Amino acid sequence: MASDEQQIRELIAKWMAATKTGDVATVLSLMTDDVVFLVVGQPPFGKEKFAELMKSPPGAPRPQIDGRSEIQEIQVLGDYAFVWTRLNVEMTPPGGQTVKRSGHTLSVLRRTDGQWRLARDANLLTTVS
Repeated sequence: MASDEQQIRELIAKWMAATKTGDVATVLSLMTDDVVFLVVGQPPFGKEKFAELMKSPPGAPRPQIDGRSEIQEIQVLGDYAFVWTRLNVEMTPPGGQTVKRSGHTLSVLRRTDGQWRLARDANLLTTVS
């Protein structure tokens, strides 16, 4: 069986790959039902709002999203873990210009039914000019 750290690294890789392909269902499966996202300039939000933000309107092409997550630290404390990453994301809306964002994230994961899931996420990305 993979170590907790390896399982967490695999979760992050799966999240990044699913985001790139637009697989919203997979991304949602990697978070707890009570997840909370903290992002600059917005009030905290949960899983339902995250799902809304990820979905394109019916019939509309989805934006192209690509990113790179560089894990800086993983600490496991029983059924909780925290992960600090450096994240770079590029999003290109259909027919639009690419927006690049970069910064750090601090995520709290919780082991639920033997699987690590994202429970809290503080995303400090800012737009790169």
